[in-house]
Amino acid sequence: MQQNVSYTPKTAAHWRVEDIDFSAIDRTLVADNEDLFFLLMSASFIETGSDTYAANLAEHYAAWPEIADWLTTQWEAEELQHGRALRAYVEAVWPAFPWQQAYDSFFAEYSQLCTMEELYPDQRLELVARCVVETSTTAYYHTLRDLSDEPVLSQMLGHIRNDEVNHFKHFLKFFKEMQDESPVGRARIARALYGRLKELRDSDTEIALRHVWAHKGQYFSATTGLLEERAQHIYELISSRLPADLAVRMLLKPMLLPQRVEGLIRTPISKLATRVLAHG
Repeated sequence: MQQNVSYTPKTAAHWRVEDIDFSAIDRTLVADNEDLFFLLMSASFIETGSDTYAANLAEHYAAWPEIADWLTTQWEAEELQHGRALRAYVEAVWPAFPWQQAYDSFFAEYSQLCTMEELYPDQRLELVARCVVETSTTAYYHTLRDLSDEPVLSQMLGHIRNDEVNHFKHFLKFFKEMQDESPVGRARIARALYGRLKELRDSDTEIALRHVWAHKGQYFSATTGLLEERAQHIYELISSRLPADLAVRMLLKPMLLPQRVEGLIRTPISKLATRVLAHG
C-alpha cells in the first residue's frame, strides 16, 4: 500500500487549560447533578488514559510518518488536555472525590484493553473505526453541553467538542487518501462501522462508570439501586439527547456514498445508531 499520506496542520491558536477560569464555576448549577457527576468523572478518566491508546495507534501507522506524527504531536496532546481540563473541573466541583485513587483503579483495568490486538490489522479499516469513535465523542460532548447551563462547563465542553470534530476530519481525510491509493470495498467499511459502533458501550465507558461508582463515597450516597441501573439510565439519557442527524452524517462519511443514496438511508441508519447506543 502506498504510504504517501499528508495532512494540513491547524494554524489557529488552540485553547489551553490555563486560560479557563475554574474559580468562576457556579457550583450551584452543577454540584447536585448526579448525571453530570458520573458523565464528567468517566470522561476525565478516559481522556486522561488516552496516551496509551495513542502510542498504539502511532505504532500501527509507523509506515505512514505523517499520520504517526499527527497522532503523537496533535491528537494525543489534545486528548490529554481534555483529560486535564475535565479533571480540573470535577475536582473543583466535587473536591472530596478521590480522583487519583479512582483513576488508578480504572487505568489498571482499562490499560488491558489498550493493545495492538484491539486495532484492525488493515490500517484503512482502523481509520474507519476511529471515525466512529470521534463521531461518538463529538455527540457525547455535544450532549453533555446541553445538560448544564453552567458557563465554565459550557465553554470547556465546547472546546473539547470542536477538537473531536477536527479529529474526525483528520481521520476521514487520511482514510480518503488511502482509499484513493488502494480502495477497500464498501461492505468491509460498513462492517467496520457497525462493529465499532456496537463496541462503544462494551469497553471504556462501562469500565469508567464502574470505578466512579466504586469511589463516589459521600457523593449521591442516597442513590438506591445497582450500578447496572445507573449505567442504563445514563446510556438512555445520552441516547435520548443524541444529536442523531449530526452523528449519522458523520458515520456515513467513510462510506463515500453518492449524495442521493446517503439521503435515502440516513433516517433508518439514525434509528439503528440510536437503538444500539441505548440498548447495546
